[in-house]
Amino acid sequence: MADEQTKRSKGSSWRELSILLAVAIVVAILVRQFAMQSFFIPSGSMEHTLDRDDRVLVNKLVYDFRAPERGEIIVFKNPESWPSLPDGDDLIKRVIGVPGDRVVCCDPQGRIQVNSHPLDEPYVYPGNKMAPEKFDITVPEGRLWVMGDHREASGDSLANYNSHGQNIEEATIPLDSVIGRAFVLFWPFNHTTWLTVPETFNEVR
Repeated sequence: MADEQTKRSKGSSWRELSILLAVAIVVAILVRQFAMQSFFIPSGSMEHTLDRDDRVLVNKLVYDFRAPERGEIIVFKNPESWPSLPDGDDLIKRVIGVPGDRVVCCDPQGRIQVNSHPLDEPYVYPGNKMAPEKFDITVPEGRLWVMGDHREASGDSLANYNSHGQNIEEATIPLDSVIGRAFVLFWPFNHTTWLTVPETFNEVR
């Protein structure tokens, strides 16, 4: 009798464990699909904020409630008119201009200006200019002007603005292509840090 009870108890435990495991798998899939996802950095376009092979966590829900803001680092689908990628269809860049912003390079100190406010950008790759070439654009409605922190090695809005004959629509990305906001660098562990918005963007109006 005791043996039968033990067998039933073990069987019940295995069933409970199987159910818990199945629920955990479903939750993990739902979180990855709709809430949060990790992405690895395939290139040097965001150095040294993000280096090649770093991994970041991306909040995929935040832009269901608000639009991307200046200074945030976002992951987005590579626009069809931009060069195809060998490492996948997703890109990661920093938002410099949102719809309606006038973005200009450069002021006498070599700084990019957004709505006449000069940006102080210590995160830009050492030795790079704030922008490889001069430009003066207004971001169209429903689109974003994005740039890599490694300004002279990034296939970003400025690079595509020049390669598409200064066509602002081709240079900017549509809001609906944004996957989410990268908010933490979690790998390698010794480089773990929050990806916050630089203070200089707080003064843009």
